[in-house]
Amino acid sequence: MKYIDKIYALQHRSPGIFGEDEATKYAIFLPLIRVKEEIHVLFEVRAHHLRRQPGEICFPGGKIDKVDDHAKAAAIRETLEELNLHSKDVSIVAPLDIMVGYGQIIEPFVGEICQDVNNIFPNKDEVEEIFTVPLDYFMDTKPEKYLVELHPHPSVDFPFHYIPNGKKYNWRMRGIKELFYEYNGRVIWGLTAKILYHFVQLVQKSKNNN
Repeated sequence: MKYIDKIYALQHRSPGIFGEDEATKYAIFLPLIRVKEEIHVLFEVRAHHLRRQPGEICFPGGKIDKVDDHAKAAAIRETLEELNLHSKDVSIVAPLDIMVGYGQIIEPFVGEICQDVNNIFPNKDEVEEIFTVPLDYFMDTKPEKYLVELHPHPSVDFPFHYIPNGKKYNWRMRGIKELFYEYNGRVIWGLTAKILYHFVQLVQKSKNNN
């Protein structure tokens, strides 16, 4: 039968991420740094002249380029470029959970910056300033959570005649939860807060299992 051999061959394939070929891929690095014998999380403030999200608080990261062997390499490369560090300044890099949605695949990592924070002079083309927050603060503080509702808006040429009920189709409403941390007047939210919260949960679960 036509195609039957190819269909049976699918039994041996390893599943990937649906839509991966069309998605834009990013790598993010959550930097930990020791400050006076205490573990801190290091944050960047994006340069105010940037076109996208100027002045927002974030972690180092960016698109995975062809020069990168894998996402981990991209996360480290972006961190070194943005913070003006050398490869010897980064250690203990571990993967966090991959995030998929809205045509993007984001692979976050956590690692330690082996440098005195006072000796880090970030790239001013991308980073306005850096600051740190004790990890204990995030371990002890739950973020505020707010729902953002997403309403579908079909394009003017959408073929309503192809679907049941046409223009009266009962679209499924979706929403996303936005997290907010506030520390000394600085607000950490969006993707940065989500990755941070995920990391904190992993550490807390690990502590509970030991």
